[in-house]
Amino acid sequence: MALNPSQAHRPVCYMHDLFGAHDPGPGHPERPQRYAAVQTAVAGSGLSVREAPAASREALERVHPPAYLDLLRSVAETGGGSLDPDTSLNAVSFEAAVHASGAAVAAVEEVLEGRLRDAFCAGRPPGHHAEHARAMGFCLLNHAAVAAAHARACGARRVAILDWDAHHGNGTQAIFAADPDVLYVSLHQWPHYPGTGAANERGVGAGEGATLNLPVPAGAGDVEYLELFSAKALPAVVDHRPDLVIVSAGFDAHVADPLCSLGLSAAAFGRMAAALGELDAGRVYVLEGGYDLAALEESVGAVLAELR
Repeated sequence: MALNPSQAHRPVCYMHDLFGAHDPGPGHPERPQRYAAVQTAVAGSGLSVREAPAASREALERVHPPAYLDLLRSVAETGGGSLDPDTSLNAVSFEAAVHASGAAVAAVEEVLEGRLRDAFCAGRPPGHHAEHARAMGFCLLNHAAVAAAHARACGARRVAILDWDAHHGNGTQAIFAADPDVLYVSLHQWPHYPGTGAANERGVGAGEGATLNLPVPAGAGDVEYLELFSAKALPAVVDHRPDLVIVSAGFDAHVADPLCSLGLSAAAFGRMAAALGELDAGRVYVLEGGYDLAALEESVGAVLAELR
């Protein structure tokens, strides 16, 4: 299912007003202003914007069980509340998450059908910590996982998920740990929340070897991070020969981020996006973390500038 560049249109950003309405509460780092920062970056990029649709129940249930989805909806419909010390909903949070997954699903279809080479999904709340039936780490639904499962349902033989968020995507890893056709590659600060992502975690059963964790120490900056990306992460994606690349695009590895201790510049994210742009497979970028507003705006802008 190689992309035909002659059929591809300019990149698209999937947005929705609900992404700015999700609010975990006063003082929470995953605050609505994050979406405003991304909106500014998107406006500055000049890229086309589409309204993110809601994901179908079928698409969500490929990853999350019905009882879990019903629980999230019920909590939201009663006004919201806390699911764990880090993860809270308000009345619109579940619908926001459904549209965030829907953005990723719509982007997958556009890329696999050759109408786009790249799409950026600006969904909130983020997703990569959400496990099969557990919300955590600010995340309710695992949008990257929903996207990968949808791609497989659409006929993609192999999918690669590249996670450059500074926190390890424990949920995504667990969901696909036994699947040899979905590669999960993560660069992340180690040791750090959520405590998973050691280099010896390589998948289980038939999926052993389809998980690649590349932990980096606190203080690592552009040189160390980009060297690891170029020497390990990108070759693993190429060797997997994916029909689609999904990027869990967190920006909390930026030097200014208050929740992590890495030292990346905004330009580093642009360089990774530029390298991914050379692949034959199309890319779907799914927003994850990034909690310094200025750094988030600049870093998203650097990625958008490299989309094709």
